[in-house]
Order: sequence, then structure tokens, then C-alpha cells
Amino acid sequence: MVRLPTIVGVATLALSKTAAAKYTLFNSYDATNFFDGFEFRNGTGSGGFAQYVDAATAKAKSLAGIRDGKVYLGVDNTTENTTGGRQSVRVITKNVWTNGVYIADIAHMPGSACGIWPAYWTSGPDWPNSGEIDIIEGINMQKTPIITLHSGANCTVTNTGSAAGSVLVDPDCDSSTSSGGCSQTSTNTKAYGDGFNAINGGVYATQWTNSAISIWFFPRGSIPADITADAPTPSTWGTPLTRFVASGCDFASHFKSNDIIFNTNLCGWAGSAWPSQCSAKAATCKEYVAQNPSAFSESYWLINYVKIYGWSNAAK
Repeated sequence: MVRLPTIVGVATLALSKTAAAKYTLFNSYDATNFFDGFEFRNGTGSGGFAQYVDAATAKAKSLAGIRDGKVYLGVDNTTENTTGGRQSVRVITKNVWTNGVYIADIAHMPGSACGIWPAYWTSGPDWPNSGEIDIIEGINMQKTPIITLHSGANCTVTNTGSAAGSVLVDPDCDSSTSSGGCSQTSTNTKAYGDGFNAINGGVYATQWTNSAISIWFFPRGSIPADITADAPTPSTWGTPLTRFVASGCDFASHFKSNDIIFNTNLCGWAGSAWPSQCSAKAATCKEYVAQNPSAFSESYWLINYVKIYGWSNAAK
């Protein structure tokens, strides 16, 4: 994803690890308060064909709200022959954080479909120098997630400790390079798109420290008890889906003051990588997205909660 030019974060928590500390809950967003903690950011995104709407429009057109006790964030799937982009939703936290553990319990994410580019990610105010962590990202008919760090210059990583099957495509996280960041691919088809939705989703857990950024995915039936008990203990979670180790990067200066974002973009990267199974349906991504509203009936997020934990010396 690409960072927005401004940020509305109002509180920054600098979290440092101490030897005897444990994680404690700092912020929690669910169906009772999600839209108090997240704001709508309208406009367009990253050269895509989505028109992100404001809160009033999202409510009026049922593109965002509460469904079955979960937070719903969707895409217009009824309007024929859209011009200028199909309406969608982008929400961003009002607060920002540095380091900690982020837990997102997600029941449904946009399913695999031509033209979509959904993401759950974090980003700082001075992009790319404050960093970006793409926790869930994919395009088109992709069946597994791509997880990426974007940074300023002089930041390289290894993927030591990542799950088998996770491949580090490029160790250089510098967003100005040809690859645009350091990405890891995965072979876990339950962690993204249709495979994720078939099991009613699960939990993505991100641990961000000054030495490594690690991301776990736990299917619905395998969520650790310490997560459900609001006492996350990453050391007991086993091998993460992906782990980025700061081998040639000062994470403290490259990743800081990030907000959390959910959005579903259309085209953009998905259009520039328009695969054969999609080009058989339409010559271009924008043409397909404009003319096929029903194709996006599964292009929505259902979120149970997002929780942010930091270090506390008081808890031992």
C-alpha cells in the first residue's frame, strides 16, 4: 500500500520492552466502539479504481456498520457501469503506536476476485520514513497472503524464524527500490481470501519490537487461550507465519508512530498485474470493476475486534 499524505493520530504510545514486563491491553475496538476509534478517510487510493466514501455515505449506502455483532466494511456491489471508481471504505485509527502486539480477530475478509486489492496494515505519518507494515495484502485471485515492510533507505532484514514455505522475496525494505519493500510470500491458503473465509477466519497477531516484526495467523479453531484471555504471550505461540529480523536496519528509527488501516482498494496493483483468468473476462481491470458489481458481493471485512497491547512493568 502507499501512505496517505496526512495523519490524524492524536495519541502516540512509545512502548519499550523490559525484562520482567508482560503485555497489557492499551486499546480495544469492537462493535461497541470501532467507529469511535477509527475514522473514515475518503478520496482515492494508490492509483486504484476505488472511491473511498465518508462516514455519512458509508452509512447511507450500507457500506459500513455493524452486522451480527461484527464490524462490516464493504464495497458497492449493486451500481452498474461506475465511472471514476467503485465506492469502497477505508478506515484509519485516530491513535498511533510504536511497538507492541496488535491482535485482529477477523471473521471474513474480501474473497479472491478479479480487481480487488484489500489490506489490513499500519503506516506512519512521514511515509516511508516512519515505516509501513502490510499484515494482510493480496490482489485478484490470489490464494495466499503477501506480507511486506516498507521503509526509507538503509533497512534490510532476514526472515530467520519464519514458517516453512514463507519466502523472503527481497531483503531490502527501502520503498524506493524496484521491489518497493521487503515482502514474504506464504503457502498457507487458510490465511487469505476464500480459504480464510471457508474456516470463518481467525486471528492475525503482530508483535513489533526493535529487533523483529513477527506475524502469526491462528485459524478460528486454534486461537491460543492467552489471546482470548487478554494476556498475549508471543513466546508460547510457536513459529510465526512470517518474521522480519532487523539484520541491517534500525527498526526504532525506521518504524514508529503507526496507525492501523483497513481498506479494500480496486485495480491499482491488481490492474497492473491483471492475470489471464481476469483478462479473459475484461480487457482491463477498470472495465471489469466498472461493469460487474455482483463480482464484489464477497468483498467485505467482518471484524470481531482489534486490540493493541503494550509493555507494563506492573504485570509480572
